[in-house]
This record gives sequence, structure tokens and C-alpha cells, in this order.
Amino acid sequence: MILKKKTIVITGGTSGVGLEMVKRLSMENDVIVIGRSAKKLKELTAQLQNIHVYQADLISLDDVESVAKKIRNDFINIDVLINNAAVQYTARFLDKKFEFSNVTDEISVNFTSICSLTYQLFPALQHDNRALILNVNSGLALAPKKSSAVYCASKAALNSFSQSLSYQLEDTNIRVLQVFLALVDTPMTQGRGENKMSAVHAANLIIKGLSNEKNSHYIGKVKLLIILLRVLPWLAKKIMKNN
Repeated sequence: MILKKKTIVITGGTSGVGLEMVKRLSMENDVIVIGRSAKKLKELTAQLQNIHVYQADLISLDDVESVAKKIRNDFINIDVLINNAAVQYTARFLDKKFEFSNVTDEISVNFTSICSLTYQLFPALQHDNRALILNVNSGLALAPKKSSAVYCASKAALNSFSQSLSYQLEDTNIRVLQVFLALVDTPMTQGRGENKMSAVHAANLIIKGLSNEKNSHYIGKVKLLIILLRVLPWLAKKIMKNN
């Protein structure tokens, strides 16, 4: 798909990789940004052109349904939906700082809200032209690590959902794509890991894969992980365990 003069919806577009995608995509497209922070959304509209912002907390399915309805009322057709927003908590179940409420929050943002928003926006995605749904995933969907068990599980669920949904939509105008990221330098990963990919580089690679409609796009070290899972799955799991 040629990403020019398209209407693109993106979640989590006020920081990290999402923000870098918004900066680039808004140069030649109308970009609809769904975010939780009213302040950040206001700053975004002051900085960039071709931006339309909608406030919603993806933890709340009522918010997701409400914002989707507003977008459908404002835009007849949507060409691209990028489900990018995610949260990750690193506390282990036996840690004193573990908070049970984070479990439902993490699942809601990383998985349930994606299912809901995708369904709610189907009427705008179903039109005469090609439409794309891009689910931004992680290498942890393929091999989990010791910490962030709920995050890993939610990303694995997203992988399965994306594949199944793509089967359901085979005979429609909509294609479902996934991108699997390695560790990227964002506010969410602050203080964790080394040799991170920059958010700008990650965003550029994601957009390139989106343009080429890559069904499963593996970025950075995830390419090596895929090879290891095929030839030495035990080693891949060992490496990822403490990643």
C-alpha cells in the first residue's frame, strides 16, 4: 500500500515508537491518534499537521467503544488501523511490589482493547479499497521471559488472534499484519536492557513493512530468535528466559 492520502488510526501515538510513526505518517496522511493523556494529545496537535486526536483510556472497554463511535462518526473510511499501544509491568507474582490490579490493566490494553477497537472500527475499514490492520507485537510473544509473565501472555494471545483474524478476513478488503519488535528504547523500557534499537529506527522499519504489506515482520534481534526457534528451540528459550 502506498501510504499517501490515507486515513490512519494509531493507538499509543503520543510517545515512543508510536509518536515516531505519527511524525512520519502525518507528513502525507490524515492520522487519527488515540491517547490517554489530554496534555500530550494537545501538544501533538500543536507540533504536527494532519493530526486528529481522541482521548481514551484503553483499560476501559467503555472508553474504547465510545472513541470508536466518535471516529466512525467523523470519518467514513479508514485505510489503516495500527494497534500500537501497550503496557508492561515487570514485577513477578512473588514480588512484594506485585499489584494484582495490573493484571487486568495489562490484558485490557495489550489484548482486549485491540479486539474491541478492531471490531468497533470494522464498519469504517470495510470499503471498496484496500485496508490494513497492523498489530504491533513483540518477540516475547514467541518466547517468553521470566519477568512480565502477563505481558508475554498478552502478546502471545495477540499473535494467535492476529493469525485467526487474518483467516476470517481472507475474502474481504482487509488484511491483518503483524510486526514483532525487539527491545526498543522507549519510556516503557527505561532502565531495562542494553543495546536497544532507537524508536526512530523501529518506526521507520515498521512503516516500510506496512507499505510492503509484510504479513509477519520480524525486526532486529527477533530475526535471530525466529531462526533459533526453528533449529535450536531450547537455546532460544534459554536466552529469552532472562532477557
